[in-house]
Amino acid sequence: QVQLVESGGGLAQAGDSLRLSCSASGRTFNRYTMGWFRQTPGKEREIVASMWWSGGNTYYAGSMKGRVTISRDNAKNTLYLQMNNLKPEDTAVYYCAASTYYLSSRISEYAYWGQGTQVTVSS
Repeated sequence: QVQLVESGGGLAQAGDSLRLSCSASGRTFNRYTMGWFRQTPGKEREIVASMWWSGGNTYYAGSMKGRVTISRDNAKNTLYLQMNNLKPEDTAVYYCAASTYYLSSRISEYAYWGQGTQVTVSS
C-alpha cells in the first residue's frame, strides 16, 4: 500500500528556511505527480507545488512561488520542499500527496495523502 510520511516541519522565524521531506513507499511513482499542499484552520487546503516524478516537470502555485523549490531524490524515493524567506502567513500543516494526473493542482485528483507536518512561523 502507498505510504507517504512527511517530516521536517517545526518552528521557524520570519525569514528562515525549512526543508520538508516526504518519504514515499508502496509502489513505483514514475507515473505519478507528487504534490505539496498546505492548510490552515478554517481555510481550504491549497496546493503549493507539484512535480511529475519521472520527468521532473514542476508546477508552482502563486502562494509561495519564488520562495519554494520542489525536488526529489529517486534513490531515496523522497520528495522535498525547500521553503525560503518564510513568513508568518506560511504557518500551516503541510501535506504530501500523490496523484496519477499529470501535474494536477486539484485536491480531488490526489488519491494518496500523508499525515501532514506542522510549520509555524513567528514574526
